[in-house]
Amino acid sequence: MLIDSHCHLDFPDFAAELDAVVARARAAGIARMVTISTRVRRHAQVLAIAEKFPDVFCSVGTHPHYAHEELDIGAAELMAIAKHPKVVAIGEAGLDYHYDNSPRAAQEQGLRAHIQAARETGLPLVIHAREADTDMMSILREESGKGAFPAVLHCFTGGRELAFAAVELGHYVSFTGILTFKNSQNLRDIAAALPAERILVETDAPYLAPLPHRGRRNEPAFVVETANVLAETRGVSRETIAQQTTANFFRLFNKVPQSIPVAV
Repeated sequence: MLIDSHCHLDFPDFAAELDAVVARARAAGIARMVTISTRVRRHAQVLAIAEKFPDVFCSVGTHPHYAHEELDIGAAELMAIAKHPKVVAIGEAGLDYHYDNSPRAAQEQGLRAHIQAARETGLPLVIHAREADTDMMSILREESGKGAFPAVLHCFTGGRELAFAAVELGHYVSFTGILTFKNSQNLRDIAAALPAERILVETDAPYLAPLPHRGRRNEPAFVVETANVLAETRGVSRETIAQQTTANFFRLFNKVPQSIPVAV
């Protein structure tokens, strides 16, 4: 059993065959999928997908690309939406200095609001961090000083210092298909060194399909390939990685039930 802890099933890429995508994930042994919110004002679309499938859950939040568009949405609104039983996480929110689609001050303001919501609800914050290691470490440490909150660095591509800073604060680190790419040895070195109880796997579908699917649209079933490479990287069996990452998922995303009826 594996979990796709981060995908975007509401994206247009899946509109024509969403049922088939979920069916293929189930057939591949993917027990849960979390479809991640990128805009609070479009959350209804994300929630509708989570409500349709018993094994799909969702988050609520504003991606840093759109932070400037939703600065009026604060922690209170995020927390209100998060009361829904299918909403199991806050985010994704964070800092993206690669594209800088949103002013950095707006990204930081949004991130801090999401941290507050995660702290007060106890739901995990899904963090997007790209080329912003120093500022991300600073904000996480400062905010942790105000009170602990659960979080995961999703689609991790940062440096070793950020990964271990997050772990020291009690957070998790999640890996996508990038881990399987030939030029990702530095990332694999970090993945090999992290504590077993702090690692997760995800697809970030429809993006970042792992080898041997690279160049295609990604989908939750492909998280198997990332898990296989993570197992090889850490020198353990595929079964061990499945057990570890699944246990870690349920520990972090503790609002997700471990046993649910699934219509196949």
